[in-house]
Amino acid sequence: MSKAIAITATAAIVAMIGGSALFVSMNGSDDPFAQCRGSQVGGGAIGGPFTLVNGDGETVTDIDVIEHPTLVYFGYTYCPDVCPLDAARNAVAVDLLDEENIETTPVFITIDPARDTPEVVKEYAYNFHDRMIGLTGSEEQVKAASQAYKTYYRKQDSDDPEYYLMDHSTFTYLVLPEHGFVEFFRRETTPEQIAATTACYVGATS
Repeated sequence: MSKAIAITATAAIVAMIGGSALFVSMNGSDDPFAQCRGSQVGGGAIGGPFTLVNGDGETVTDIDVIEHPTLVYFGYTYCPDVCPLDAARNAVAVDLLDEENIETTPVFITIDPARDTPEVVKEYAYNFHDRMIGLTGSEEQVKAASQAYKTYYRKQDSDDPEYYLMDHSTFTYLVLPEHGFVEFFRRETTPEQIAATTACYVGATS
């Protein structure tokens, strides 16, 4: 994805998040996670139920997948640059959290189900982390999951039906089993920052 397209897509997603999410109160008195938030948005409008297919070809829902604090990322396995870097960063964050005895689950949801079969996403996810869950599904299932998380994706024009690129947003979403979406991380967020923020949220739930 070109830098110009990436910037445009990111701006569009930020606008959607800002317009649709619930803003936390200024004093944070009603927000149990106020001390953890790195963004100005709270949970409520982002995230929610989804039905997808895992690497074993089994139909799963968000309840099956989000059993622990979860880092959710939307990308595709043919992505030449952004997705591998983000998936690797999320995997490092998970390992850092393991050192703090905080079990988290990295999830990779494809936006390219035509090429990303269950077998493909399973191998791709495992190559980054043995706990990373790769998810795919029908075009309708993927679209519904993307819309729930307010993500953006679009297939670029190509003369070759098998070799094409996808424009897409690049946020990673922190989702807690009992609370749903609580935070998002941009591309420039480091694994250390993701781990520290996630640990803060987990601590606030205890």
